[in-house]
Amino acid sequence: MAVNDQELSATLTPMAVKAGGPGITGDLELHEFRSRIFRNARLLRIWLPPRYSEPENAGRRYPVFYLNDGQNLFEPATSFTGVEWGADETADRLIRQEAIPPMILVGIDNAKEQRIREYLPWRSLNPTVWWPQGKRYPEFLQQEVMPFVENQCRVATGPGNTGLGGSSLGGLISLFTGMEYPEVFGRVLVESPSLFIVNRMMLKLARRAKRWPEKMFLAIGTKEVGQEEKNRRAVEDVEQLERILRKAGLGEERLLVKIDEGATHNEGEWAKRLPEAMTFLFGS
Repeated sequence: MAVNDQELSATLTPMAVKAGGPGITGDLELHEFRSRIFRNARLLRIWLPPRYSEPENAGRRYPVFYLNDGQNLFEPATSFTGVEWGADETADRLIRQEAIPPMILVGIDNAKEQRIREYLPWRSLNPTVWWPQGKRYPEFLQQEVMPFVENQCRVATGPGNTGLGGSSLGGLISLFTGMEYPEVFGRVLVESPSLFIVNRMMLKLARRAKRWPEKMFLAIGTKEVGQEEKNRRAVEDVEQLERILRKAGLGEERLLVKIDEGATHNEGEWAKRLPEAMTFLFGS
């Protein structure tokens, strides 16, 4: 069925759908979101911190952490593997412990069969992607997703209040976006990034980068790929990226790197590292 540009403009459902169930902690809203840039639709999953709706907080504005592959963040039923990141439970606990400030989480669902195209900035043979759209992902975030969230929620703006993160290809596009726009995304989480893509193009670009986000969390397991040689190379790629970032001036206060012994490539491992990542990126 043909659709026109007006129908494909970035929109949302008139009323947010409240997600409920035993697996969700706190207030999670589901918004249908249509993108003019990518000409497709997805859900945005917006988690609000404790006491967000209380009258005494009516004038308060909150940092925002945008996370890719939103399906995998809050509910096992929607996660790719049936295992979630537990982002709601982690954020709720850290906020109540005052390890991080009250903040908003935004899960940006991937575009399913278009996921690889949106998360890859370059043509690739492995995986095979001839018409990548990843170079438009920062535009999608800044021109469509962020204005929508800022219109719906009380958002504190600026790089110190704006985070972006993801895993695997979602980590790669987070790294790419943070490198391109550190003045927008000042807190970046890069989990198990697919740095091997296109002859390690991301590492080549990183060497030429002049600016980086104020804080970055970079992590990988030692058994990500399942083959000893590939596991070793995946870790070496992350270690090489760390050297590039250290040389660029990111010391211990700006960059935390975790080489997680025995960890594999899945949501359960990323969930385990999320508390430390969020505390480092947003804690005082």
